[in-house]
Amino acid sequence: MPSDITSRSLSPQGRARVEWAGRFMPVLAQIQARFKREHPLRGLRISCCLHVTTETAQLIHALRSGGAIVSVCASNPLSTQDDVAAALAADGFSVFARKGENRQTYYRHILSALAARPQITMDDGADLVSTIHQTHRKLAPHVLGSTEETTTGVIRLKALAAQGKLLFPVVAVNDAQTKYLFDNRYGTGQSTLDGILRATNLLLAGLTVVVCGYGWCGRGVAMRSKGMGSHVIVCEVDPIRALEAMMDGYEVMPLAKAAAKGDLFITVTGDIRVISGSIFRRMKDGAIVANSGHFNVEIDLEALKRMARKVRTVKPQVNEYTLKNGKRVLVLSEGRLVNLSCAEGHPAAVMDMSFANQALSAEWLAKNHKKLSPEVYRLPPEIDRQIAGLKLKSRGVAIDRLTPEQKKYLSSWESGT
Repeated sequence: MPSDITSRSLSPQGRARVEWAGRFMPVLAQIQARFKREHPLRGLRISCCLHVTTETAQLIHALRSGGAIVSVCASNPLSTQDDVAAALAADGFSVFARKGENRQTYYRHILSALAARPQITMDDGADLVSTIHQTHRKLAPHVLGSTEETTTGVIRLKALAAQGKLLFPVVAVNDAQTKYLFDNRYGTGQSTLDGILRATNLLLAGLTVVVCGYGWCGRGVAMRSKGMGSHVIVCEVDPIRALEAMMDGYEVMPLAKAAAKGDLFITVTGDIRVISGSIFRRMKDGAIVANSGHFNVEIDLEALKRMARKVRTVKPQVNEYTLKNGKRVLVLSEGRLVNLSCAEGHPAAVMDMSFANQALSAEWLAKNHKKLSPEVYRLPPEIDRQIAGLKLKSRGVAIDRLTPEQKKYLSSWESGT
């Protein structure tokens, strides 16, 4: 199968790591076993633009077990694990991903994945869907539907749908409760700090950590930072989320005020130029800036470059910008996803549910695409609950069930005090 990877010689190492991840993904394993029996994706061409990691490899194999023909490209230039890409290529998949690839190669790889003429696309940031809509609309009539993994991607797709320009249905996997309540909060919370600590070896205890954004990812980052002994400041634009952060015990203030207080700044907003030139000017000497939002747009690096009189790499994935006033600002992984560029991304145990959502979304699209309009859909709640039930079962956890009397009571209105 056509591929563009760093080296096939890395495949044995990649296979061992993929196998290790599989030990912690029992829900996806159960879905894969059923897929192997039933082949609900038989003959379907699926192109995936996802982070090429050990957990993603488990999803790719599950899709193949369902009968799909799968092509894969990277959804971020720095998140690819080259040994995993090699293992997938050695297993007969078309893989287009190299860690550190430049922008030109990144989009060439997207086109290579689209060359398979997909009937279902899987996105992590909506780059496949965006490319189809912008330059490859001829592919759209063949697309039964798409799935989207990220908050950022869902925002883009909802904007496309609101303009009446979306050409096929999309399942917002990110909006499934077994995704955002766990992957975004516990996965991002842990993996973001993992990436920062691997890159810097910081002691978080006693530091002031400024978390920009208090969505589910921001909640996770703030929670884990607090748990490591940091003083946490939350910056928000939404009054409800800001109120929630305050009542969760965090200090809340505008970023312009927090700029002079923070030792470590983490962006998780999904928006552009959150940390701008005026914020950099207010930062203390040696402040560290990291991003855990999907795209590298939250930190205004162009403004920082203009303000700097010197830039140097002080450690791998750590660039130091010396400003004209002598202050230094340290930026991790070029403003890209710090958890995947400086570490291994989310733990497999939480990606187990996220990728179960992806696999079952593909099955749902295959079964229901003829009844769907070009809209952004949430995964049906019964599938969400099924995934949660499988996860609980895999951990040996049992829960109560409603009695017939209780079900009747909840569906009635007559009984009062």
